[in-house]
Amino acid sequence: MRNIPVDLSGYRLRVVEEPSIKADQDGRVITAYGTDDPLYTVAVFAKPVATEDGYRGKGEELKVTLTTDPGQVEEGSLVELIGPTVSHWERDGRSGLTWKARGLKVLN
Repeated sequence: MRNIPVDLSGYRLRVVEEPSIKADQDGRVITAYGTDDPLYTVAVFAKPVATEDGYRGKGEELKVTLTTDPGQVEEGSLVELIGPTVSHWERDGRSGLTWKARGLKVLN
C-alpha cells in the first residue's frame, strides 16, 4: 500500500535537520512526478506526547519528503506535518517505510 494517511497528533515533532532540496547521489535535483517542482527533505524527531501518568515512550527520527517548499525552518523548531503519509517499500532483500507530507507548519 502506498501513501497511507497518518495521524501524528499524539506526537511532538522537532526539526533535527533543516529542510533542503532533495537530490540523488549525483547531485541532480529530484522533482515531483510529472513536474519540474523540486522535492524537499527534512528530518524530525517524533516524541510521543506524555500520557496522563507522565509516560512518554521512546521517540524516533523520521526523514520526510516534502512536496512543497517549507520556507525557512530552523533546527530545533517544533513543527506539524501537513498531510503526512507513509508507504512501505521493498528492494534487494531490504524493506522500510518512506514518509511524505505536503508541507510543514512551524508551531513555535
